Amino acid sequence: MKTVLLLVHQDPGQEARLQAALDLTRALDGHLTCVDVTPLPNFVGDFDGVAQAMVLEDERKGEAANRIALETRLANEEVAWDWIDTTGDVTACLMREAGLADLIVVNCKRDTLLAMEPRGVVASVVTEARCPIVAMPDQLRGLDVAGAAIVAWDGSAPIMATLRASVPLLQLAKSVRLFAVEDGGEGAPAEAAAAYLSRHGIHADIERVAANGQKPDVRILETCAAHGASYCVMGAFGQGRLTEEVFGGVTRRMLDAAQLPLVMGR
Repeated sequence: MKTVLLLVHQDPGQEARLQAALDLTRALDGHLTCVDVTPLPNFVGDFDGVAQAMVLEDERKGEAANRIALETRLANEEVAWDWIDTTGDVTACLMREAGLADLIVVNCKRDTLLAMEPRGVVASVVTEARCPIVAMPDQLRGLDVAGAAIVAWDGSAPIMATLRASVPLLQLAKSVRLFAVEDGGEGAPAEAAAAYLSRHGIHADIERVAANGQKPDVRILETCAAHGASYCVMGAFGQGRLTEEVFGGVTRRMLDAAQLPLVMGR
């Protein structure tokens, strides 16, 4: 886990993304790839493209200034980095550069069918990516890689894949807790996950709770708060944006309510 891919765009979530990406890159002794995306505007009725061209030019000027400011900061951050300028659909631009990425840093801001907000791409990115996604709440500044980690364990294929890919990150945590909400579902038991982690030098605790009529995301977030977790590892569920707004209920509510970074995968 050495290559951290960062979405760069001047928006309300940029500082949260940047600080988390820097923390991850330093802790993993890795390389930061900054993908600076200028979204391609689209206007109904703009048949000759004049309005699009004017807005795109303004966007490019803004991103050029943003690049100068961030490159000045990166020069003093003592991390290896490179920069890619691109224009187009934000998810498509990220995925074009993500083939060799180990982590992708975006925001918790969900994409919806009608929203055109650049930072709201987490659902599309998680659906298409082949590596874990770090989703940051806008208000956070940094990710404590050495802190406590909670794994929201349900024994499903998405959480197993995410757990395997997150081993290098979990090896840096001071503690790892496998948290399972018992709701009658089937899947690999938490003991199997603990045994797997132990082979990588990670000694995880197991905690099980009954749902007791509460939604699993509520119990997960309560546990994260109770243990002072630095981040939560979870699988992401969803059938795509044509059949659901973004994801299944648990994933959607976690993204909306999270006060800590989410490490997500499928």
